[in-house]
Amino acid sequence: MLGRLSLAEQLDGFRTVLGRNEILTEVIAGTARLDLPGWYVTAGCLFQTVWNEVTGRPPAHGIKDYDVFYFDDTDLSWEAEDAVIKAGREVFDGLPAEVEIRNEARVHLWYEQKFKVPCPPHDSTESAIDRFAATTCCLGVRLEPGGDWRVYAPHGLSDVFNLVVRPNPVLAPREVYEAKAARWKEVWPELTVLPWPA
Repeated sequence: MLGRLSLAEQLDGFRTVLGRNEILTEVIAGTARLDLPGWYVTAGCLFQTVWNEVTGRPPAHGIKDYDVFYFDDTDLSWEAEDAVIKAGREVFDGLPAEVEIRNEARVHLWYEQKFKVPCPPHDSTESAIDRFAATTCCLGVRLEPGGDWRVYAPHGLSDVFNLVVRPNPVLAPREVYEAKAARWKEVWPELTVLPWPA
């Protein structure tokens, strides 16, 4: 099982599996062309591609959207972020998937209104990834200028390969974790969903 391999072997396996999702590789390549500061393709499109591989499903099965995070604290206006979103629409025009681009430097401006808990300002894209509701979600991939992949996985990859969903109670409330986990369990019933800590 991939979850029991060494970290280096897991990283090789991770990249191989992600490469089988043609939509994902197009999103990664297109985002590299956008050249956004501190960007990563992140979250569901990554771990769900792995879940599909492990469970024998098509690579893009059940993937709702493809998240792109970047970090630009030089302009926190909605207009600046919207300009990037519109540029992304042009790059991804014709792709059979929704690509959501978000400036993580702005999250604290709207997070509490949406999720009912305050969010301290992020200081990087990585710090935003660190605060996903499940540790399984805490993943980011990008292409470096030389063509190498940079993988950010602060909790490792074993849970991803082993189909384990583990809570990450640092920011998102319990109900967010439980709602996401319930949706995932419907699509991938093989998952082991760990409970929110008491």
